[in-house]
Parts: sequence; C-alpha cells; structure tokens
Amino acid sequence: MKVVILAGGFGTRISEESEFRPKPMVEIGGKPILWHIMQWYSHFGHHEFILCAGYKQHIIKEYFASYALYNSDVTFDFQGDTPIRIHTNSSEPWKVTVVDTGYETLTGARIKKIRPYVEDSPFFLTYGDGLSNVDLDKLLAFHEKHGRLCTITATRPESRFGYLEMDGDMVTDFREKSREDVGYINCGFMVMEPGVFDYIHGNVSLEQEPMRALTAARQIMAYRHEGFWACMDTLRDKKRLEKIWETGNAPWKAKER
Repeated sequence: MKVVILAGGFGTRISEESEFRPKPMVEIGGKPILWHIMQWYSHFGHHEFILCAGYKQHIIKEYFASYALYNSDVTFDFQGDTPIRIHTNSSEPWKVTVVDTGYETLTGARIKKIRPYVEDSPFFLTYGDGLSNVDLDKLLAFHEKHGRLCTITATRPESRFGYLEMDGDMVTDFREKSREDVGYINCGFMVMEPGVFDYIHGNVSLEQEPMRALTAARQIMAYRHEGFWACMDTLRDKKRLEKIWETGNAPWKAKER
C-alpha cells in the first residue's frame, strides 16, 4: 500500500533547525526523521512513498536524488562510457514520489493535491515529524474490518507537567502525571480510503473541516495504540529522541520480524 507523508510545513516551533531545512529533514542519529518514519513503514512491507513537500522542498528532492550514491560503493570514470557506476546498492527498495504541494498550503489541501498519485486505492497517511512503534499490520486489519473511510491512530501522550489534586485552595496530592490522566489524541499513522478526498474543499487543514465532516458522517474510527509515540515539535523533543536513539533500543527502530 502507498504511504503518504506530510512533509511540507514550516516547523516554526523548531526554527533553530527548520530555518535551514524542512522539518522532516531534521536529523535524529544522523538520519532525517523522515527516513526513520519510512523505515518503519518499509519494515511492514510498504515501500512506495508519496511525500507532500512544500517549504524548502528542493532539499528533500536532492536527498533522494543522491540517496543510492550515499549508500553504495561507486566508481566515477570520467573518461569511460559510464561515468558513474554503482557497485553494491545497499539502499532500501523504495519508490519515492516528491510532490511540491505548495509553500503555504494547509494539510488538507496538500493531501488533495496528491490524489492523482494514489488513484483509487486506499493509502496510509502520517505526519513527517512523529515516530511510533504502532503495529501497521494490526492497524490495517482494523481499518479493513470496520469499512469506514478513515482510521486514525489514537494514543495518550506523556505529560511534561505534574498533577495537582486540590480541595478548594488546599493541595491534597502532588504527583507526576501519567498517560492515564491524559486524553487520546490523533498521532497520525492513519489509513484513508479515496472517498476522503470528497470531504476536502479549498485550502483547509485536514484536522478542521474535513475531519469534522467525516466525524459527522460517522466515517472515522480510532485504532488505540498504547505503545510508544513521540512528536518532534521542538528542539527539546529532538534532543530527547536523540538520547533514545543513542541507547540502541529506540522503540521505532525496525527489528527482524
């Protein structure tokens, strides 16, 4: 199944990095977070990607244009008939389509613009800044079973703040807030049917009018994920993900199946 990744936003809350590159190209462990996301989908056998690019989209195109060269042994023969020869291609079996969906386009309109590339087939959809160990086989099976147009993955994020219990103005308990104290959010890792395109009109955010209309039509189901999920929204998030990756046991790191 094709995988659509939203990779065109500005990333204003991590401007220390996104000033120079698109947010999905900010690196974790020497690799763009986009690469980490693609590795997870590829681990489940999904190798065809459509990237909704926009801000500094040329950087994404240049990265994949040189990807095989960077990951292979290469001979440069400046006098031969074949000036560049790749010997051992150790790159992934990916097919990547980078679509320039516009500089200030909102997420819903970005998705509408890639319709010709997914044609009339269902597709995965996720954000270019979120990492997870969601079981994509189970997610897809859940989607196919309920028969609605859209499945979102719902998770409860970790809270950064402590939890106060109070009786009037008197503090009665102070503790770390657990995930059970936080409501579910849409963390991406969605599955969409082509019928979703009919709910997107104009330059709109997917999370606003289209999602509300789909909800009103009872066309969205939620797959609950209680495992790892993290969003690289700020420089603090990036540093945290770097530390997790350095342990060698990052939850989103694909392992042998």
